[in-house]
Amino acid sequence: MIYTVTYNPSLDYYVQVNMLKSGVVNRTSAERLAVGGKGLNVSLALKELGDDNMALGFVAGFTGKAICEKVTALGLKFDFIEVEGQSRINVKIKGNTETDINGSGAQVSANDVNKLVRKLKKLLKEGDWLIVCGSVPSTLNETAYSELFRKLKSIKGVNLVVDACGKLLTETLKYKPFLIKPNIFELCEIFSLTTVPDTKGVAACARKLQSLGARNVIVSMGSAGAVMVTDTDQAMYIRAARGQLVNSVGAGDSMIAGFIHEYLKTGNYFKALNYATAAGSACAFTKNLATKEQIEYIESLML
Repeated sequence: MIYTVTYNPSLDYYVQVNMLKSGVVNRTSAERLAVGGKGLNVSLALKELGDDNMALGFVAGFTGKAICEKVTALGLKFDFIEVEGQSRINVKIKGNTETDINGSGAQVSANDVNKLVRKLKKLLKEGDWLIVCGSVPSTLNETAYSELFRKLKSIKGVNLVVDACGKLLTETLKYKPFLIKPNIFELCEIFSLTTVPDTKGVAACARKLQSLGARNVIVSMGSAGAVMVTDTDQAMYIRAARGQLVNSVGAGDSMIAGFIHEYLKTGNYFKALNYATAAGSACAFTKNLATKEQIEYIESLML
């Protein structure tokens, strides 16, 4: 079974503002409301690809109820823990550029995290996947994910996947996650790089993350494609498909879902990376998460 954990789910309010101006009243030309949070996006993308999974995490207040209603309508299995405060609303402004205004999230306490741990201990079995993605609320610190893994370390044989920034990611490496997926900017932040490296430099940085404990590392680079280093001592690069960027939100999450989907089917790292890159590109080319048909069409262009 595949489980995703989203500490900080959201309602994402997308607005199109054709000529955004500061200091004046702006009018939208289009708007929509969707559930968000990286783990939830991974779950929805996996569901679209036909992979059974369950979304876990924390919700709060009227926005949390709205998240649950929308997830129910989408037919996704979930088991959220209700906490204090309000789940966040993120504003995604699309004009000449993309601008995100992300909320801080609900008031998740140590006791709430322990409830999640108890739930996971009942669910997880050897061979399962646990995917932990995104930011954490301001009530938690940068060791939140590593603390979660520490409390679950008695469960052997679980494939851990982490997609997060900075120490939230690097603190988990001692638990030897099966896969981590920093993007190129997160990679530069981790290694204090002032310029974006070429693909060889990206692979070298990914190897350093392996030396700290990660088994497999994918570095997503947007329109430049993706680099992967594997626990079979391979390094590979996939070019992204060409297309018009519509919305970058969820592209990295779709990559994770695409990789796991194809890896479970074939056990082949190169095929999984190729499918992951197609999934990320397909998501970027549409305003919503991509359909399986859209992903497979993009993949056909990359072969």
